[in-house]
Amino acid sequence: MITAALCFLTGIVLVQQLPGLPEPGYLLFLGTALGLSIWRRHWRTMFLLLGVAWAIVFALIRLDDRLPARLDGNDIPVTGRITGLPLAEDKSVRFDFAPIRSEPRLPSRLRLTWYQTASVIKAGQSWHFTVKLKRPHGTANPGGFDYERWLFSEGIGATGYIRSAPPPELIEEAADADVAGFRQALADRLSGLAANATRLALIRALTLGDGSQITQAEWDVFRKTGTTHLIVISGSHIGLIAGFVYFLALKGWARIGLLRWPPPRVAAIIALLAAVFYAFLAGFAVPTRRAVIMLAIAMAAVLWQRNARPFNTLAAALLAVLIADPLAVLSAGFWLSFLAVGLILFAISGRLEKPNLFIGALKLHGVTSLGLAPFLLFFFQQVSLIAPLANLIAVPVISVIVLPLSLLALLLLPLSSAAASLLLLPAGYTLEGLMWLLSQMAEIPAATINHPAPSYWTLLAAIPGALLLLAPLGTPSRWLGGVMLLPLIFVTADRPEPGEIRMALLDVGQGLAVSVQTANHRLVYDTGAQFSAASDMGRNVMLPYLHAEGADKIDTLIVSHGDNDHIGGAQSILSALPVARLLTSAPDRLKAHAPSLCKAGQTWQWDRVDFTMLAPDQLDPATDNNNSCVLKVQSAHGAILLTGDIEATAESWLVDRYGKGLRADILVAPHHGSKTSSTRAFLEAVQPRYVLIPSGYRNQFGHPHPSVLARYRDINTRWLTSADSGAILVNLSERRMTVASYRELDKKYWRARDGSSSPPHLLSELSEHVPK
Repeated sequence: MITAALCFLTGIVLVQQLPGLPEPGYLLFLGTALGLSIWRRHWRTMFLLLGVAWAIVFALIRLDDRLPARLDGNDIPVTGRITGLPLAEDKSVRFDFAPIRSEPRLPSRLRLTWYQTASVIKAGQSWHFTVKLKRPHGTANPGGFDYERWLFSEGIGATGYIRSAPPPELIEEAADADVAGFRQALADRLSGLAANATRLALIRALTLGDGSQITQAEWDVFRKTGTTHLIVISGSHIGLIAGFVYFLALKGWARIGLLRWPPPRVAAIIALLAAVFYAFLAGFAVPTRRAVIMLAIAMAAVLWQRNARPFNTLAAALLAVLIADPLAVLSAGFWLSFLAVGLILFAISGRLEKPNLFIGALKLHGVTSLGLAPFLLFFFQQVSLIAPLANLIAVPVISVIVLPLSLLALLLLPLSSAAASLLLLPAGYTLEGLMWLLSQMAEIPAATINHPAPSYWTLLAAIPGALLLLAPLGTPSRWLGGVMLLPLIFVTADRPEPGEIRMALLDVGQGLAVSVQTANHRLVYDTGAQFSAASDMGRNVMLPYLHAEGADKIDTLIVSHGDNDHIGGAQSILSALPVARLLTSAPDRLKAHAPSLCKAGQTWQWDRVDFTMLAPDQLDPATDNNNSCVLKVQSAHGAILLTGDIEATAESWLVDRYGKGLRADILVAPHHGSKTSSTRAFLEAVQPRYVLIPSGYRNQFGHPHPSVLARYRDINTRWLTSADSGAILVNLSERRMTVASYRELDKKYWRARDGSSSPPHLLSELSEHVPK
């Protein structure tokens, strides 16, 4: 069973690495190979090929449920139902929507945003909308969250927003008997207790799986202390509730004395029903479905009265989860949950000693922390050093006190709000005390470490190394486990040589964020936009990129000007990393951080690379765009010109003042390719080999403008847009200049690219190499 599950898993994982799916006809060849393996009784090969075939078939079905390219950007009338709890933000409401009637046919699940609405949006309601949809699209950056992969694995076939005209029409209110309606009713009643309950947002997350009201500061505390898994409904919560119900049912049925039905079987059925009900409260989210399947396999062994080996049961659960959803392998939670259970089984199986409860719990938390550390570094480039201690305190508090009281209060809500409030009071105050303690622990210096992501080869050595260290005392050569972990600890980010320049134009949608690295220094130019108090491109894109690169400080941060799409993420970066110097043309917007004014004539040199501020000479109160800090980065191997949002007036001034001194190999397009910028005189002065355009996918401004692209073609320059290429990675070295598209470097079959606006010869190649 273990070998079969691992071979099936390997086949599925191999398919997820493909840049494109094979044609359906390939399945005939695969079927022939599968039949041959069965005839020859090569069972390992059979399960491997079954995994490959099932992953391909499932992916083809899922891709077929996407918005057709011909409907991208069109207005479409649709009638359907809101399927999940809506997420209310500053000026909008976001929710999942299941179309019932539409012409043409739409994907079975949409993610919609309704801006500036006064309507009360509830899960389970039926509406008639006119929607503007686009195919799944997200930013693509090294180290960043892959939103397109998440949409694909969640089965969301399109995203979009609701048109205000014609007016949306409410067809039917939610029914309490409906899953979505029942959850919405419970959420509303729970919100009505806000005056009597503290930490209501955390209680909603623990009972209904709705973490939308948890603040970013609270998420940061959970991340730093390694306790995030305790706040969202996960396999551990479902397993805990099932185990608690199983124990009560087992003892209760044994006391009743109806032995015609054995107590273990009865308890298994009741525990499984309790787990299904808890998953129902969470809206049957993907992690809860996975946990219920795992639990069902374990309970099946009890029902059939089979004394199965723990690892065989885990392998059967793995196989069942992969059959139900082969795309589960795209989620970090899938790997961490199975690995955590496997590590616990490995730590307790075959041990003769009986440690006391405290020592046993501390050991298990230490085992999982050490065993999962390589994977946490691989997925998140971060590990919490205080996680074992924090979990030792938080797990029993959440499991024994908060979760039972909160669930019992939720069940009592339809009957008595007063009784529910009474139960939520101790749960809320307990959470208040726990949050205070976790906050103090999160402030401990070096509570977490950020580390460059390990390579696959380092990970392959670290995994058996961790298992060897966790083996029982007396295991031969146990100390070698520590040696095998050393490559993981001493992973260092690749650095450029003196004189080399590495630049990353990050994909931040309609905005600008650039990282420039020399041998021993790093400069950040602009930080993307801010969308809300909890979301900005500095936090979402720039910081993950810097962590993945192993950056622990920024030598200079330049905020070109005060527009939100350039300055929005600055606060997140300034709060997360030490910044030696801050330059900007909008010092009033960042006065809390004592910025310096960027001004023409400022120069410095790092590692044989020269940095020269070309503008502004003096601030113009009439326009902010033309006040942008214009920076030239130059070495013996080439030059880069960063221009912010300058327009024709500023470009003319630069040409008059510097002339040929503007020449650069790489030009970051002024003002995102707006028609008010990139004048012919300016382009002829710069003479760029490449123009890199930071623009959002299908942005409302129409950037880059066709007339600007025509001027780029007229001067025979090559150009790429971040909307189509993702992050654009530039390397100026002694041997060559390399310009690479991250979407091509990390090409995956679920990233459909239609209607590309960049030159086909650029998007079809991995990178461009221009000899010096």
